[in-house]
Amino acid sequence: GKWHQGVNCESRNDHCHHPLNHGFDYFYGMPFTLISDCQPTETPEMDRAFRRKLWLSTQMIGLIVLTAALGRLTGLIPVHWKTLTCLAGFSLLFFVSWFSSYGFVRYWNCIMMRNHEVTEQPMVTDRTTSLILRESISFIERNKHKPFLLFLSFLHSHTPLLTTEKFLQRSRHGLYGDNVEEMDWIVGQVLDAIDKEGLKDTTLVYFASDHGGWLERQEDKRQLGGWNGIYKGGKAMGGWEGGIRVPGIFRWPGVLPPGTVIDEPTSLMDIYPTVVHLAGGAVPQDRIIDGRDLMPLLRGMVAHSEHEFLFHYCGIHLHAVRWHQKDSGAIWKAHYVTPIFSPPGAGACYDRGFCPCFGEGVTHHDPPLLFDLSRDPSEAKPLSADTEPLFDTVIRKIGRAIEEHRRTLTPVPEQLSVYNVVWKPWLQPCCGTFPFCWCDKESD
Repeated sequence: GKWHQGVNCESRNDHCHHPLNHGFDYFYGMPFTLISDCQPTETPEMDRAFRRKLWLSTQMIGLIVLTAALGRLTGLIPVHWKTLTCLAGFSLLFFVSWFSSYGFVRYWNCIMMRNHEVTEQPMVTDRTTSLILRESISFIERNKHKPFLLFLSFLHSHTPLLTTEKFLQRSRHGLYGDNVEEMDWIVGQVLDAIDKEGLKDTTLVYFASDHGGWLERQEDKRQLGGWNGIYKGGKAMGGWEGGIRVPGIFRWPGVLPPGTVIDEPTSLMDIYPTVVHLAGGAVPQDRIIDGRDLMPLLRGMVAHSEHEFLFHYCGIHLHAVRWHQKDSGAIWKAHYVTPIFSPPGAGACYDRGFCPCFGEGVTHHDPPLLFDLSRDPSEAKPLSADTEPLFDTVIRKIGRAIEEHRRTLTPVPEQLSVYNVVWKPWLQPCCGTFPFCWCDKESD
């Protein structure tokens, strides 16, 4: 499915970020992310506001050149033809320089790979769902006689909402609901394959999500990014519950008690130590491992999660800290930074399209906003020293935890720097001779 970690570092074929370079033995899916540009019928999404500015600038430059040329022809503007030629050349160069990347986003970004080979460029979105499902079931069938890890990263329910015709208008919740219905069906197909191969009682299945619904993702009156219920905020917000609280659904007949509901804070980082434990391995001892083995909690051997503190980041910026107080059962959350919602009073950053992690779009809180999630899961009523007797004690305890946490961190290269995120043609995966990159090997 969706890898979204990129492919190359220094050359078109070094594949330093590829899944096969990070522990996986087989890969089929998107090496980049899914964006609306991948769906020809959708409004382009990638750098939409910046693209509008570039297009406006191109039109302005073109208008200046055209005005100067007409002025020269009519004798109203004394400008040399050489100057006009230079202006026209600059206008063309400016247009080509940005349109060569943005105008072909679907070809550059929306590609499918099998291992190191590009199989579709651009991807044919109408059949992507069936291809990923086919590969998943095939993988289970090929590996049924030995231990395996299948990591299936859905393109559902991410915008654009790729939904096959069979599932359109099924849900009373519109296109988003249709998309979720199809995802549910895909999960069922994978579970059926596990059951069919006799692996049901020996396979742990974990269904989760990487973030909450994207509240700002709307087209006209259509809500395309989901809904987060009682929880405040959404995707791209590093602290609010709506951005970070996601489903965690497990299945392992004969090992995990059916119908159990566990109301304990866990993390997607727990997948790693849990899988290592089940595979009979040992986690590295030369670094801090933030995740915890989930099996004791899932099997009912312990009552509480091993996570006393969870640190919630937005990018590299610490926005909030959660303290699970074991003796009382209280779950405190302190917000040090929160996004400024726009328009004021809204529950998201609708004017921007998503909430920033730093700068003028956030508010720093000193003292931090404090909530008791066990009593106020919607984070509606911040506590204070006047309303909560334990306020100062809790803030001091969380502050000491942050200091200890920061002592375990080591600097790493900035992965989201301007240089690292800008498009580099020489690193572009290509199934032809660059820039003539298009192929459809799935039809073959």
